[in-house]
Amino acid sequence: MSRFTLKGRRGFTLIEIMIVVLIIAVLLAIAIPNFMKARDTSRTKACVANLRQIDTGKVQYAMDAKLTTGAPVAEANLVPDYIKDAPVCPSGGNYTIGNIDTDPVCSIGGTHVLN
Repeated sequence: MSRFTLKGRRGFTLIEIMIVVLIIAVLLAIAIPNFMKARDTSRTKACVANLRQIDTGKVQYAMDAKLTTGAPVAEANLVPDYIKDAPVCPSGGNYTIGNIDTDPVCSIGGTHVLN
């Protein structure tokens, strides 16, 4: 009788371990790009939400102060009365508030625009 029987065999072969590592690598190759895209999409949506908050604060400030179209608005006019805290772009951009009846703008641009 051979000393290598199926009952006495313990552990995994090199081929079995390599197959498991290959499967994990394929799953990671699929998951990581999707995760990165989801993170960028989340940052873009947060930036657009901040721009919408700035725009709403501008409109409320303009109504309270009886400002006309084209009047300049500074961040100091909005924070803390109309916006709790000064919004910060999650992607590292800077916000330009602009005048009344103009949309606030993120320095990143592209997809970071108020629709």
